Amino acid sequence: MTLLTFQNDTFIGAEVEGAVGSNGPRSRFAFGPSTMAAGELAHLLFDRQDRDRIHETWRGLVSGRNFTYRAGLSPDERAALSYDRLRLVNEAVGNAAELADDPYRLASLHEWTGPVDGGLCTVASIHYNLFLGSLLDHDTDGRDLSAFTSMQRTGTFLCTELEHGNDVASMETTAVLDRTTNGFVLDTPTPGARKFMPNTSTIGGPKSAVVAARLVIDGRDHGVFLFLTPLSDENGHLPGVQVHRLPQRTGTPVDHSLTSFDHVWLPREALLEAAHGRLDSKGELSSNLGNRRKRLLRSISRITMGKLCMSAGTLGMSRTALAIAVRYAHNRFIAGTKPGERVALVAHRSHHGRLLDKLATAYAMTFLHRTTVARWAAHTEGDRAEVERLVAIAKGWITWQARGITIECRERCGAQGLFPANGLADLPLNIEGGITAEGDNLVIWVKAAAEMVLGHEVDRRDPIELPAGERDLTDLHFLRGLLAEVEALWQDRARTALREGPSGDPLSRWNETSPAALEMVSVHARLQAADAFISATAQAMDPSARFLLGNLCLLFLLGQINEHTGDLLADGHMTADQVRELPRTVNAVISELAPHMMTLVDAFDIPAEMLTSVPIANGAYIDQCLDASATGPAPLPV
Repeated sequence: MTLLTFQNDTFIGAEVEGAVGSNGPRSRFAFGPSTMAAGELAHLLFDRQDRDRIHETWRGLVSGRNFTYRAGLSPDERAALSYDRLRLVNEAVGNAAELADDPYRLASLHEWTGPVDGGLCTVASIHYNLFLGSLLDHDTDGRDLSAFTSMQRTGTFLCTELEHGNDVASMETTAVLDRTTNGFVLDTPTPGARKFMPNTSTIGGPKSAVVAARLVIDGRDHGVFLFLTPLSDENGHLPGVQVHRLPQRTGTPVDHSLTSFDHVWLPREALLEAAHGRLDSKGELSSNLGNRRKRLLRSISRITMGKLCMSAGTLGMSRTALAIAVRYAHNRFIAGTKPGERVALVAHRSHHGRLLDKLATAYAMTFLHRTTVARWAAHTEGDRAEVERLVAIAKGWITWQARGITIECRERCGAQGLFPANGLADLPLNIEGGITAEGDNLVIWVKAAAEMVLGHEVDRRDPIELPAGERDLTDLHFLRGLLAEVEALWQDRARTALREGPSGDPLSRWNETSPAALEMVSVHARLQAADAFISATAQAMDPSARFLLGNLCLLFLLGQINEHTGDLLADGHMTADQVRELPRTVNAVISELAPHMMTLVDAFDIPAEMLTSVPIANGAYIDQCLDASATGPAPLPV
């Protein structure tokens, strides 16, 4: 049985005693479902004392009837609904400009809207972060933003081109200074330069865009800058703006399009200026950055906040999926081992063990995201590059884990999980968009890997001073130290591959290095999550909350160590007995946590109104199917 111990309110480990099974002894810390524990967990998960400021507006908004699932809508109707809901969000915002400048509330908006409307999550991220945020990050003196903050016009962001995705520095769209009019001529010179996938149709009403284009003055290319460009009004697209709808993609529909410009004239004030680039009255460019690449990165710097928004949206989807699946597991009964016996799905280790593994990951994801947002909100120019790398690594890990969680939850709900009304079917497909948006995960990890092979030192904050055989597998700090050793091991392998790679062939050299370097990044992400998890566990005041968090953190760390036991054993960081003991320890922890799954998902604080509208989350799936067969699909009211 797992006995968690604390010293001075700090979790220091656990002891595993005897075999644990369904009929085995219970832990002296095994509390029943606890409202107090769920409240304490929610307090820690949702930004503690700032919980109401950061989360309550969005939590209250999505619990309303306007955000319940609507059946029977066409793709265009679903896209239009997302824009209608965006206006409801804007009514609740208070001050749209302040929202765009608040990383905490902006990320939280996506966390709560993502599970109810993936399209809304997308268009909100574009309007508030990429569009409005870009305007605010440049000189705003004399620029009237009221049409955008009031949603008279929806904002969008045009950067990626059909032939230039990850290599946006090579984009072809041009904005040529017209000295005759002192304005700019925006043009798409080739078919491959058409802007790819922006939401630029007339669905959702009049729109304006921030367009990334090469600033050309007297034939000289000064690099990529942003230009505020009206796209449409109440009568349709403006002259010279050409928009072609793209085929429907997976996930909740958004009006993604190909967009090009045919010599569209823009006024002088269309150029978004800041210290990285300003034009004087003579049309001469001044900049505090020495090269075009740096100016590009400064112009599109809102992409970093976008990574936090995308990971937040998938984080909310993960927690919602788990809440639905755990509730379904408690109210779906199947045949038991004895004649006439009925048992809940959740009684089976094969069922609850998988969900508990994903619950531990979801808690780790949440704590990692909280610390990453805080780092970004407090960053300085001195540590900007390091924090941007952390944001990119966290985005990749969180969104990839979210896909796994939502797929697992869908499968654990069987055929019921395939019905969109049950809240799960669309989530994995919407997460796919988050994996790619604001930087394809693999690409941004490759960049991080290249930086970290030589430019990063592993944080061994808990050096393993005792021999491995004298350490316990239930000591969180021992496990954390093992994970740090794994990161160091893969970094050493990457450095060796880089050093011994073929000379004179940089690509081949990197190809030899990148597998180990990417594994180093993966372990680094999990180590950051573990640190955030351990910190949160130490801050729990309620004993039952500390018990649950400690065991969840233990389950998470054991899972991360499990796939690296061979290396850890070979290097003497673990003993053979510890490797053999690990599966039994995992099983013991799962046994301790299994009775508390409802408490763990209650801490996700999902509004009761949201769960009531999901049939399998409240035992109404039989009535749902009977009603549908008798009357046909009926949309829930709005």
